[in-house]
Amino acid sequence: MPIDAAQALAAEPRTGEISWTTKDVQLYHLGLGAGTPATDPDELRYTLESRLHVLPSFATVAGNGSPGVISGLSMPGIEVDLARVLHGGQSLRLHRPIPAESTATSTGHIAAVYDKGKAAVLVMRTEVADADGPLWTNDAQIFVRGEGGWGGDRGPSTRLEPPTGAPDKVVERGIREDQALLYRLSGDWNPLHADPEFAKLAGFDRPILHGLCTYGMTLKAVVDTLLDGDVSRVRAYDTRFAGVVFPGETLRIRMWRQGDAGAGAGAGAGAGAGVVRVAVSAVERDDAPVLADTIVEHA
Repeated sequence: MPIDAAQALAAEPRTGEISWTTKDVQLYHLGLGAGTPATDPDELRYTLESRLHVLPSFATVAGNGSPGVISGLSMPGIEVDLARVLHGGQSLRLHRPIPAESTATSTGHIAAVYDKGKAAVLVMRTEVADADGPLWTNDAQIFVRGEGGWGGDRGPSTRLEPPTGAPDKVVERGIREDQALLYRLSGDWNPLHADPEFAKLAGFDRPILHGLCTYGMTLKAVVDTLLDGDVSRVRAYDTRFAGVVFPGETLRIRMWRQGDAGAGAGAGAGAGAGVVRVAVSAVERDDAPVLADTIVEHA
């Protein structure tokens, strides 16, 4: 069997040093579309080093290493065809605000292997800490089609009941034609997001936007509109990737405020934490789903 669950779970964690500077943070923010209007004080917090704060989703690219999807596929016990792999979801837990510059230790391991029948799901967990202590825990959920059916644990369901009622806020965010080309400079060099010929081989008419770029754009929209622009309020951020986005399209981001974190919310929320439920769709394709089961937990 290409996936040996016991071997993958028993493998020694991989540990390495990562570092980032204000330039890396600024480049990441620009890749999400920050800086428009360029002189807006709210946008300068993402682009000007003297005012810089760090959007928590920067954790997915910090150190310019391979995303969790790629590093997870190189772990012991895992030998799969990349063409069968999908990035199914992403979960982030913040232990404290991310500094604009730091050197840290990153430790990664396969935290779970689930048997979904027609697919296997790998959970690649990355924990990062610097000299002052833990910074974040990042989980990438990796679906491998055709690799299930060995009788293993099916794992928890990540599907949530959709929010009810009218959203508290709806915003639209345009995606520039060159946005994937800029975002990939933060470390995800997959040609699917830049090379038209490669995209056709993968079954797409043209290159698609990185799912983690949409993930970052969505968190920025939530922070800017419902969290008073304060990135330090974010405690956790979970999503399921439900569909693709093409450069040049428009994201419609619907947000629902909810009360204290409770059933259905992630494990990162503490007592009294608030929750924002989010749904993201592509405007030009009749609101085709892009991100689903999306939760931002906040102070």
